[in-house]
Amino acid sequence: MGRRRRGRPVDGILVLDKPVGMSSNQALQSAKRLYFAAKAGHTGSLDPLATGVLPLCFGEATKFSQYLLDADKAYQSTFVMGVATTTGDAEGEVIETTDASSLTEAAVEQALAAFRGEIEQVPSMYSAIKQGGQPLYKLAREGREVERKARTVVVKQLELRAFRGGERPEVDIYLECSKGTYVRSIAEDLGRSLGCGAHVSALRRTRAGPFGLEDSVTLGTLEALKGNDQLAEMDALLLPADSALEDLPTVRLSESGGFYLRQGQPVQVPNAPCNGMVRVALETGEFLGVGEILDDGRVAPRRLIVTGR
Repeated sequence: MGRRRRGRPVDGILVLDKPVGMSSNQALQSAKRLYFAAKAGHTGSLDPLATGVLPLCFGEATKFSQYLLDADKAYQSTFVMGVATTTGDAEGEVIETTDASSLTEAAVEQALAAFRGEIEQVPSMYSAIKQGGQPLYKLAREGREVERKARTVVVKQLELRAFRGGERPEVDIYLECSKGTYVRSIAEDLGRSLGCGAHVSALRRTRAGPFGLEDSVTLGTLEALKGNDQLAEMDALLLPADSALEDLPTVRLSESGGFYLRQGQPVQVPNAPCNGMVRVALETGEFLGVGEILDDGRVAPRRLIVTGR
């Protein structure tokens, strides 16, 4: 018999506005403790320097966290030109400085064009990517550097929002990109292309998949509610598990179809998509989980939620 989890069975997605200076795991553990939740996980790391949208999955919603890991992201960031650091952000040690007072807004705008669309990125040694079972940032902190393969990412939108000149010009950018895109790598590569070096001084994630800052909640809000024993109000801030599956088409089953699907059996669904993954719900609207369309048109269960725990 497995060990029973400590905590209550909380289900849903909390869109947290992560504060600066806190790791994603620290933010997760703080929220999990406030909710006294038995099970929770985050959906991709934000650096301690970064703030903004960090979806946290509780209970049954953790089964669908991969869809948020794979989702596009959006960021606002400030790059400092003329200063390169070990980590590519303001937390690292300065390794090179250059007088960048001759840099112009037009030159930055022109250089940014090379970072739009499908590009190749070499992940930073301070990223969370694992190599040999170890996160790169852990190897970097041990003073080790390993060879990393370039990865293809897609930058769907990259806008220069502001330019403040001087010996250390500051550039504000807005970025929409595919998963696995490192903003610090764009800053470093941009600085390298302009011959002056650069690093990220501020980073705010404004969107992750279907969730934006307008959906987010701060830890301060949660702490205030918890302090007043307003647990029901805290639970009301959780979004349903299927809100992470906005991009999947929905198929609806009868009660009998839902029964057989829950038993692990593929079922026939009229007017279903021809292939791919689908969000499955009953005709009443109750969410069942994720299914896959088989070659014969039936829907097979892939990840189902458990109810009545």
